Amino acid sequence: MSSCCSPPGRGGTIEAENPLPRQVTATASADTADIPGGVVQTGTRRPIHEGDGESPVRSARVQPFRMDKAAVTNARFAQFIAATGYVTEAARFGWSFVFHDMLPAAMATQAAVGIEWWRRVDGAQWDRPEGPESALDGREEHPVTHVTWNDASAFAVWAGGRLPTEAEWEHAARGGLSDPVFPWGDREPDDTGFMPCNIWQGEFPDRNTGADGYRWVAPASSFEPNGYGLFNMSGNTWEWTADRWRVRSLSKAGKAVNAEATATNQRLMKGGSFLCHRSYCYRYRIAARHGNTADTSTSHIGFRVVYEAVN
Repeated sequence: MSSCCSPPGRGGTIEAENPLPRQVTATASADTADIPGGVVQTGTRRPIHEGDGESPVRSARVQPFRMDKAAVTNARFAQFIAATGYVTEAARFGWSFVFHDMLPAAMATQAAVGIEWWRRVDGAQWDRPEGPESALDGREEHPVTHVTWNDASAFAVWAGGRLPTEAEWEHAARGGLSDPVFPWGDREPDDTGFMPCNIWQGEFPDRNTGADGYRWVAPASSFEPNGYGLFNMSGNTWEWTADRWRVRSLSKAGKAVNAEATATNQRLMKGGSFLCHRSYCYRYRIAARHGNTADTSTSHIGFRVVYEAVN
């Protein structure tokens, strides 16, 4: 997996001070889209990162469901924190990963070995996204970040839903199109004229022109929605899913990947982020996949929630 997509997991454990709520205690307000069920397609006949398990094409049956039209925002997550007193894993670990360009040049940080654009920042968490001296600063409608898979799962239970499966996520991202590369179709974004999502423009990792209007995370409902009314299913922030990270391969390499993923509790993410570009991390395609440990948090991973369909 490309390390530009996300830094290595923390590789540690902490005591579970936040048991997941077993019953819904409150339902945060959410604007949802109705997603039809049926036999749906996942994967692609046009894989780019074959080692990620993008192919073969597979069929799965899903029931109708509802999905957040946008990633969970800082404002919604704040409701959850206020109602439950939940403490995120980044806060309990005392640090999180931040992309270097988001930090003041003079700020003392620890670079991840070999991928120096990722910095361990003490005190970084969901409401202090660039460290203890930072604040949300009007970013209430941006996707919440610095949330682990465990944090996202806890929010989903509280909100009366769950994280989507990979099949549900890909089906929703297609927006009713039969086999598109992206949520809007097959046209490739570029750095100048066609920019339908928030990804990188320029030369990674040192120069992002922000030609699409955003150098970092954009508001959760930015850009045009897909055919189901869903925003930012490509780019902006990676989204945790319910599934474990596995590649569908019987090769020796595939078995080794899966064994490590199981041993380290890796979970599947979809959608890419504002750091993606075709030249190095071409994972803002619908079929693209990525995984990391369930305790990983960064400045470019968020999530959205699915719910039972309304009869």
